[in-house]
Amino acid sequence: MIKKKPSDLIFEKSLQNYFYKELLELNMQSTPRLPLEAIHYSSLVMEQFENPENYFEKSEGKLREKILGVKLLEIQNMPPTQAKRSLKDVGDTALFLCGFFSESLNRKIIDEKYYHDLGKMAYDQLDSLDPPLYKLISTNFDLLTILISIVSKKSKLSNENNNYFLISTKKGNGDWES
Repeated sequence: MIKKKPSDLIFEKSLQNYFYKELLELNMQSTPRLPLEAIHYSSLVMEQFENPENYFEKSEGKLREKILGVKLLEIQNMPPTQAKRSLKDVGDTALFLCGFFSESLNRKIIDEKYYHDLGKMAYDQLDSLDPPLYKLISTNFDLLTILISIVSKKSKLSNENNNYFLISTKKGNGDWES
């Protein structure tokens, strides 16, 4: 086991806070810069998927990958409240997939562009039901996925090089605690 020095550890109150800081730092170096609302929303999406179960859906008591294209088509027959939830799920899942797992998507039959298009469509449709944040996310989807991808690569490299570990624990109310 590799022994860590205290200087190798990063303490954060929440994963969302960690992701927000990382995305904000990258955004400050980007041209064009994204609005803070888009950075904040993306950090919430990244935190949501820290739990792998949020990436999957239950069907007949088993976890399976979400089939986002089918899910997007099924939204046409849903009541507005359920449609909003499903559109958000499709958009958020696509944003996370295209950002955090972009490299693995390019090794599949259905590539990253497919998921980009699904995510943008979901956020565009969601904008018509619940504006104005989702239009901002749809418009900036490509740049957001690039920033998320950089955070993903940075965290993977840091862990491979044993530079740091993120130390946090979940409190009973769903928040994270160091």
